[in-house]
Amino acid sequence: MKDKQQDKDCDCAPGMIKKDGKCVMPQVSFTSFFMALNTSAFYHLGEIADPVSGKTHKDPLMAKHTIDTMTMLQEKTRGNVNAEEAELIENSIYDLKMRYVKLTSESEK
Repeated sequence: MKDKQQDKDCDCAPGMIKKDGKCVMPQVSFTSFFMALNTSAFYHLGEIADPVSGKTHKDPLMAKHTIDTMTMLQEKTRGNVNAEEAELIENSIYDLKMRYVKLTSESEK
């Protein structure tokens, strides 16, 4: 596990890590890819702020598109992911769908 001091000393851009003395992107994994989609959905649901402006923005159409993409990945990868990945997929999609329903229900009032 990286220690916090190492993170503070890293001069890499946000999202990058130091490997062999160079700033590089972290290794791509199914989990990191899926979590990037999850973060995108949270952004479009207005749950997290834009890192530059600090403002939130709600875009239900893009949120739904991202959730639909994640659901398609769930269907296409069924039987080809381990139990931990399957649980991550199931729980993430369920949570996002509930947040989407809440957002769209509020905007109909």
